[in-house]
Amino acid sequence: MSKTINAYRIKKIESLGKMTAMTQEEIVAAVRTVAQGLEALRSEHAGLLHSMTPDAPEAQERQTLVHQSQEMIELGLGEAQVIMHLANHLQIVEAEKQKLRAQVRRLVQENAWLRDELASTQQRLQASELAVAQLEEEKRHLEFMRSVCKYDQDQEDGQGGDGRSEKTDLVVDLFPDDQDDERNNMSPTTQNQLNLSQQVNAGYEIPARLRTLHNLVIQYASQSRYEVAVPLCKQALEDLEKTSGHDHPDVATMLNILALVYRDQNKYKEAANLLNDALTIREKTLGENHPAVAATLNNLAVLYGKRGKYKEAEPLCKRALDIREKVLGKDHPDVAKQLNNLALLCQNQGKYEEVEKYYQRALEIYEKRLGADDPNVSKTMNNLASCYLKQGKYKEAEVLYKLILNRAHEREFGTIDGDNKPIWQVAEEREENKARNRENAPYGEYGGWHKAAKVDSPTVTTTLKNLGALYRRQGKYEAAETLEDCALRTRKEHVQQVSGLHFFV
Repeated sequence: MSKTINAYRIKKIESLGKMTAMTQEEIVAAVRTVAQGLEALRSEHAGLLHSMTPDAPEAQERQTLVHQSQEMIELGLGEAQVIMHLANHLQIVEAEKQKLRAQVRRLVQENAWLRDELASTQQRLQASELAVAQLEEEKRHLEFMRSVCKYDQDQEDGQGGDGRSEKTDLVVDLFPDDQDDERNNMSPTTQNQLNLSQQVNAGYEIPARLRTLHNLVIQYASQSRYEVAVPLCKQALEDLEKTSGHDHPDVATMLNILALVYRDQNKYKEAANLLNDALTIREKTLGENHPAVAATLNNLAVLYGKRGKYKEAEPLCKRALDIREKVLGKDHPDVAKQLNNLALLCQNQGKYEEVEKYYQRALEIYEKRLGADDPNVSKTMNNLASCYLKQGKYKEAEVLYKLILNRAHEREFGTIDGDNKPIWQVAEEREENKARNRENAPYGEYGGWHKAAKVDSPTVTTTLKNLGALYRRQGKYEAAETLEDCALRTRKEHVQQVSGLHFFV
């Protein structure tokens, strides 16, 4: 027995020595193994004590040794429990650390926005101080001139009309003839037309501080903190209108951002008013064929789509598509996004032929410009397959769903072969062998393929559910349950719909 204990001690020391090069999960697994071994030894020692007869020679000495060994075993079990509790605590600390890192990133963005606003406010303050200094100087000059006028008035009583002539000359010097200004400068209309043409030729890009503000507003809106997001947008809009005037592209961008917040609050009427105002500004300042105009048209179409007004939304979306094709080219990724939106609007009207055409063209653009592994490819492919599914084209839909799952499998587990099967093939094999596999667990013996659903989530998760629904329509219930079980194991409480409309700024 002593040899067994010594051997176990040596094994324990060796295992603890190896733990220095292990990961946390490996250490916890090793500790659990050691704890199981200690539990077995404790049971063995208890059996030995029970089998010893008190009257046997050297029984007392053996009992003492066994008791000492039991104490060491209890000590080892206690240490194992401490290590496992410590591992759980470290996991909790790591989760908190990740949460704090996310908060730090948000605060850094907010700080950058506040710094930009502070710099802008300081510039406006300096300009205001300079204007005040100039006004004070002009005030002193006017006061001096008024005193001179009083002196001239005194002279006028003694000199008659000559004094009046001098006073008139002073007034002319202070306030020049407005007609001279009109001759020397362009009219307001002509100047505005020149500014508009320069903006159209030079193009327009959203300033960095507005992009930062947009990200902040999105974060606040996602947390339903509209009491922060709305005043932030309104204050920025007011500042932009004071500094740049209402008819400025930055003001239109800010109107788009505020409309996005109102849309998330289901305030569709207010959002539509803002977007129509932004559209008027952008058409006036940037021209009718500018990408920013297309963005606002798209946002109006999305808003109408949210309200179920698909017929009103479709022409807006088509006009946005025409602008993007003219300006960006027919194979630009933004054109593909617009095609996705247009396909969704047509799908809600039952125009499936047009839907297929738009999705197929968007898919070609994404594969050509972004590559087959881009998430937009699988999303568009899923949307197209869902369109086939609604029309009862099960074969076409099944091909696309399986292609999405094959690509997700290869990204996670490598090349597909006889020993490395994608989930749909596993599901179909279970369907074929369901009579023999009645006693098997739902999916456990096939490993952890469900992890692959996190690679391109939520697209893969949605694909699993859709293909499961297709199997059910075909009467393949075992295969459907396999895919549905795999989708549930992603542990996603809220899965976004792949077929959501894109909102531009």
